[in-house]
Amino acid sequence: MQTKYIVVTGGVLSGLGKGIAAASIGHLLSSKLKVIPIKCDGYLNLDPGTMNPYEHGEVFVLDDGGEVDMDFGHYERFIGVTCKSKWNLTMGKVFDMIRQKERRGDYLGKTVQYIPHVTDLIKEHIFEIAKEEEADLVIIEIGGTVGDIENELFLEAMRQMKEDVGKENIIYVHLTYVPIPHGVNEQKSKPTQQSVNLLKQRGIFPDIIIGRCSQFLSKEIKEKIARFCDVSPNAVITGLDVDDIYEIPLIFEQEGLPEIIHKRLNIYSPPNLTKWKTLIENIRNPEAEVTIAMCGKYTRLEDSYASIKEAFHHCSAHLKCKINIKWVETTNFSDPTLLEDVDGILVPGGFGTRGTEGKIEVIRYAREHNKPFLGICFGLQLAVIEFSRNVCGLKDASSTELDPSTPHPVIDILPEQRNVLQKGGTMRLGSYEAVLKPDTLVRQLYGAEVVSERHRHRYEVNPNYHDLLTSKGMVFSGTSKDERLVEFLELPNHRFFLATQAHPELKSRLERPAPLFYGFIKACMEN
Repeated sequence: MQTKYIVVTGGVLSGLGKGIAAASIGHLLSSKLKVIPIKCDGYLNLDPGTMNPYEHGEVFVLDDGGEVDMDFGHYERFIGVTCKSKWNLTMGKVFDMIRQKERRGDYLGKTVQYIPHVTDLIKEHIFEIAKEEEADLVIIEIGGTVGDIENELFLEAMRQMKEDVGKENIIYVHLTYVPIPHGVNEQKSKPTQQSVNLLKQRGIFPDIIIGRCSQFLSKEIKEKIARFCDVSPNAVITGLDVDDIYEIPLIFEQEGLPEIIHKRLNIYSPPNLTKWKTLIENIRNPEAEVTIAMCGKYTRLEDSYASIKEAFHHCSAHLKCKINIKWVETTNFSDPTLLEDVDGILVPGGFGTRGTEGKIEVIRYAREHNKPFLGICFGLQLAVIEFSRNVCGLKDASSTELDPSTPHPVIDILPEQRNVLQKGGTMRLGSYEAVLKPDTLVRQLYGAEVVSERHRHRYEVNPNYHDLLTSKGMVFSGTSKDERLVEFLELPNHRFFLATQAHPELKSRLERPAPLFYGFIKACMEN
């Protein structure tokens, strides 16, 4: 079977949900097809690894160590595929590859130009992925909106692809916005018309239009959009505002999107949504309710913790429990009474000194008041600092990241990383195995001796302090095979006090929640 391609573009405004739309399409077509997602981002960074979460949202880390756009979280959770960093093509990567090819003399003295050299490289990269993965279907999401100068070369490459693969093997899906102005109570098509016209000016004529709207699109508005945008009325699909993004595949199926794609691409891969629907029903009809304090410094932008929120959501589906998140900003934290009414406390990952003393106080409160606690990445390191100060008696214990002159560096950088200066190259990134100790909570939750989770950090629990910490009651329940690196820790006499150096939220799925999150929420329910 020749590889088929679906190109997803967006118009009118950013943040409409192209990633979720692309992931939902992939979910609907993945029962019999191998679906590979590719994201093209216009920014000039090589990857989002050095971007501020306030500006870009969460950085998603893959098994291979790639730091990629957060849409890859949607791809993995919806399609069930383990993505690769090669599948995130930024314009920074494109220009870097062009520069390297030019320096090698690959262009044989020619003047290197946007067209054909840059657009050819983009297409070659996509075709190479399709061949390597033996993909039946490749879904390509173009970041940003039509009209952005950053994505013009990606759009031109997508236009050219129709000639390269044949019009029977590629379709274009355009996500746009259908507003209902306050006081008018009428769905408006003009933004969609203008957005599609911008796309047509670039030589791309959409086959399917998804209209993001707070209501299902009326028959009249579908016909109007179809008339002005040269598509069939049944190819105008509602992208409904929903409280739960996992409902989007169900809405797309209800709107007939899979059948349209089957006919256009001459493929057949019927959706299998039985279990998906059951889990969504569990979320809609909870039998219990808990409140979790999320204690961090990026709480003003909830996308900074997108994968943690999704992991909670997955737990809701399996435990039939509504999970409320209480955002606690730790930058100026001084009032522990804020935590009295919560059922559990989570301290997520992060970098830098701001908010750390507040997080340490939060962890102390959880330990001393027997509140269920889960620490993620930096949360593990701060749990070690708190324990060192208040249980081991090391008053000035800290991390060399926070205090380079600390007399008790219980958290320190790996010796082999001390002289690495290039940002993005100094971290332990990607999937690493951990050996879990028998008769520990973490071993019970995973049900396995060896597990693999994804990492994104520079600093480790200092091996020089392992003996002291364990002698005072801390259990290193999961370590690297040589026992040098602490991957999981717990306090056995606590209701639930567990932390990991990894980011288990990154591998959580609706059908299969992350074990640590599942155990944490279960403990909060019992609390």
